[in-house]
Amino acid sequence: MNTATGAPDPQTIVQAADLSRRYGEGEAAVDALAGVSVGFPGGRFAAIMGPSGSGKSTLMHILAGLDRPTSGVVRVGGVDLTDLSDQDLTQLRRDRIGFIFQTFNLLPVLDARENILLPLSIAGKKPDGEWFDLLIDTVGIRDRLSHRPAEMSGGQQQRVAVARALISRPTVVFADEPSGNLDSKASNDVLELLRHAVDDFGQTVVMVTHDAHAASFADRLLVLADGRIVHDGDAVTSEQALDLMKSVG
Repeated sequence: MNTATGAPDPQTIVQAADLSRRYGEGEAAVDALAGVSVGFPGGRFAAIMGPSGSGKSTLMHILAGLDRPTSGVVRVGGVDLTDLSDQDLTQLRRDRIGFIFQTFNLLPVLDARENILLPLSIAGKKPDGEWFDLLIDTVGIRDRLSHRPAEMSGGQQQRVAVARALISRPTVVFADEPSGNLDSKASNDVLELLRHAVDDFGQTVVMVTHDAHAASFADRLLVLADGRIVHDGDAVTSEQALDLMKSVG
C-alpha cells in the first residue's frame, strides 16, 4: 500500500492513509488520532494495543466504519469508506465486516441459532447450511443452538458472537477486547477460535486488546500512543508485549 497517498492495494484488505480524528474545538480539542497510516493484508491476525487514551479504539472504530475521520482515507476491500453515504456505509458494514465485542452484543430474545444467522436475516440472505454446520462445530456450541443468551455462560455467548461474525464470510473481522469479560480458559478458547479462523478459513482479523496474552495470538502487533503508531512488528510473546506497553506507558 502507498500509505502516503492511500492508493488501493489489492493485497491489502483494510488500509488507512493519514487518519486524523479530532474531538471538540479550540483549546478543548483532543486529537485521538494524529496522522495514522496503516494497512492490513488478507488472511492475517493483527493486534492493536496502547495505553488508555492512545487512540486504539478510535482507530478500530474508524477502520470499521463505526466513526468517520476528521481527515484521511479508509478503504475496506478497495472501497473508500469516506465517500459513502450513511446508508451505503451501513450496507458495507453488514455485508463485508464482522464484529466481535467485549460485551457479546447478542439479542436476548433470540436463541443462539437466530443470533448467529442475524446478519444474513437482516440482509435477506439464506444461510449456507454446510458453512453454518462447520462454524457451529468449530466454535463448539451445537448443543446450545436453542438456548438464549441468559441461558449460556460468557464463554458460550462469545463463541456464538464469533460464529455470528464469521457467518457472512466477511472481508474482515474487527474484535474489540473479545476476551475482556471472560475467565482465563474461556478467553483462551475464544482467542484460539480467532487464530483458527485466520489459519484455516483465511479470515482477516484486527483485534484491539489491553491483554498482552491475547496479543500473543496475533501475527502482528501494533502499539499506539498519543494517537500515533509507535510500534508495528511481527508476532511477540506475552512478555515482549508487556515490555512494549511499559516502554510507552
